[in-house]
Amino acid sequence: MTDYSQQLEQTAKAMVAQSKGILAIDESFPTIEKRFKSIGIESTEENRRAYRDLLITNPGSAEYISGMILFDETIRQATSDGIPFSKALIDQGIMPGIKVDQGAKDLAGHLGEKVTEGLDGLRERLAEYRDLGAKFAKWRAVITIGKGIPTNGCIHANAHALARYAALCQEAGIVPMVEPETLMDADNNIDTCYDVTEKTLNSLFSELENQGVTIEHTILKVNMVISGKLCPEQAGVDEVAEKTVKCLKATVPSSLPGIVFLSGGQSAELATAHLNAMNAANPDLPWPLSFSYGRALQEPCLKAWEGKTENVGAAQKALLHREKCNSLACNGKYTDDMENDA
Repeated sequence: MTDYSQQLEQTAKAMVAQSKGILAIDESFPTIEKRFKSIGIESTEENRRAYRDLLITNPGSAEYISGMILFDETIRQATSDGIPFSKALIDQGIMPGIKVDQGAKDLAGHLGEKVTEGLDGLRERLAEYRDLGAKFAKWRAVITIGKGIPTNGCIHANAHALARYAALCQEAGIVPMVEPETLMDADNNIDTCYDVTEKTLNSLFSELENQGVTIEHTILKVNMVISGKLCPEQAGVDEVAEKTVKCLKATVPSSLPGIVFLSGGQSAELATAHLNAMNAANPDLPWPLSFSYGRALQEPCLKAWEGKTENVGAAQKALLHREKCNSLACNGKYTDDMENDA
């Protein structure tokens, strides 16, 4: 078997390099259709290609973005000039990543809970993605908060799948991004989110060890510890920052190269403010805290684009602004005033 350890170490470090984060553009067909519907355009293959083209070829992004997570369709597409998207990224110094899970499905015997599928045939798919230029991969598990849930069975099933996926990635020379997302859709308070996130992360790192996954060659993508969006009392920015960092310190090995947050439905500005508060108050953490946002980076850009060629420049400017704000938040140097400069 090929020893990819040096390559994996370099990739993992580069993913969370100083002041850089990851742009997630790996929306599934139903999700991108929903996003396109919000701006009144049809989700055709060409529209999806054109939109991802403007995200991938945005001048200046490489200053703030270390990698982009692509969807299966996207990694096979090319720019308007015919350059494969993965090559276009690599030429800018941005690493192509790939979403490899096949979605969260109902977990048998666990009403209201999901388990992510996609392990069957994954070894072969990873080899193909590596040949297409992918340097890292992503697998998302969803943990739902509700009456009597999440159960231990659901948490364990998802942690086990994440660990098996991660082991297969490392075998293929691809850095695994493990993403256990405790959803923020319910009416729970921040303390419930803390407890569920802590339990999930403890289970995840236990399973990663069981499956022989090298932590030094793994990136964690995780939710912030936050109030459920239906909770009447929303925790403030400083409390979210404090409890998120406390939870991570209690669960995440110091040998992990870095942690990137998902935005999980937060507004673009709030996701940036939370990340900034964590870094401003905690300059000496064992791992960098960065971002791997989808909607919180793309939403202003999507609205500016509206599916029109003449709006590409404005859309790219909107995206670059969000990328810069989050880059500054990685160092605790973002301020609200920067939103007025857009």
